[in-house]
Amino acid sequence: MTSTIILKAIVKDDKKCIGIYFPYDKALIEKVKSVGAVWSKNLRCWYLENTKQNFNLVYETLKGLAWLDMTELKNQQNMPDKIQKQASDTLPPLSQEAADQIQLFEQWMKSKRYSINTIKTYTEAIRIFFRYHASKSLAEITEQDLIEFNNQYILKNQYSSSFQNQVVNAVKLFYGRIVKRQLNPEVIHRPRREKKLPNVLSKEEIKAIIVAPANVKHRAMLSLIYACGLRRSELLNLKLQDIDSKRHLLIIRNAKGRKDRVVPISDKLIEMLREYYKMYKPQMWLFEGQNRGEQYSEQSLQSVLKHAVAKCNIQKPVTLHWLRHSYATHLLESGTDLRFIQELLGHKSSKTTEIYTHVTEKSIQKIQSPFDSL
Repeated sequence: MTSTIILKAIVKDDKKCIGIYFPYDKALIEKVKSVGAVWSKNLRCWYLENTKQNFNLVYETLKGLAWLDMTELKNQQNMPDKIQKQASDTLPPLSQEAADQIQLFEQWMKSKRYSINTIKTYTEAIRIFFRYHASKSLAEITEQDLIEFNNQYILKNQYSSSFQNQVVNAVKLFYGRIVKRQLNPEVIHRPRREKKLPNVLSKEEIKAIIVAPANVKHRAMLSLIYACGLRRSELLNLKLQDIDSKRHLLIIRNAKGRKDRVVPISDKLIEMLREYYKMYKPQMWLFEGQNRGEQYSEQSLQSVLKHAVAKCNIQKPVTLHWLRHSYATHLLESGTDLRFIQELLGHKSSKTTEIYTHVTEKSIQKIQSPFDSL
């Protein structure tokens, strides 16, 4: 069994669904179609309604054809009822007026070139907000309604602080641009931003992960993420012409904040990419899926990392972003100026980069505990 199928609990069109993720495979596609699953272009997965009958059908159909990863599905299914309830369980349907205006909002954001993720996040947030206030017209909604939604829906259902901020940002933008009326979101006390330290792996752990895959393409992808401090989307959006081997530079185009940047790329990595190119000969994207000209999927890339981590027996919940965090921290530990690291990572503010000073061993290990002098 060479393929991995990931099952997740997702929400599609306000319905609880089972998301089915796997690398492109014609045989598997026919199998998931046979159980009634349909393709979602936005979510980039096959899905069907999340019922016990459908789950059993999916399981019986796919078992033995590939390795079924149901970890995330089980975790989400076992969440407390209070947290697990989706908007469709407790809220009335969206009014036609709100649906039409949200469509205009989405079109406006697209015209302003907002990222796909931001558009999806804001439209979902504003949709839930208007479903909560379905009995009111958009013109009737006031700051007091925003306070009520925050207290009686977000806080009562223990939704995250990030969701709270998303709703506030979406409502502010919607009313300022679509309704042409300022709705002051500052009436809600925004939650304090969590200050979590980045997760960092040692150089030995990084090396073990990179050399673990037997597949040249998989090794090249993981190596490039770490060696150049790339985000997942930045790696998948790379094209052949983005490698300037003569100048030893990698050009990252249209990254977060719609900014281009360049990062150095070593001879060692260039040789690895040449070996990969001779074997796979990609046509458009640097890393393509099973079909020529098809972009490599996020799910497949995550699966590559997961198998590599399992193979080298690292007992940590490693994500692709950990490789980027490790790149920055290891640069800092080797003496690279923080300002250069900021440029290499594409951070807008130096404050974002300064968080790596809290996890670098070079500084922390020099500190002597007063216990040692007792």
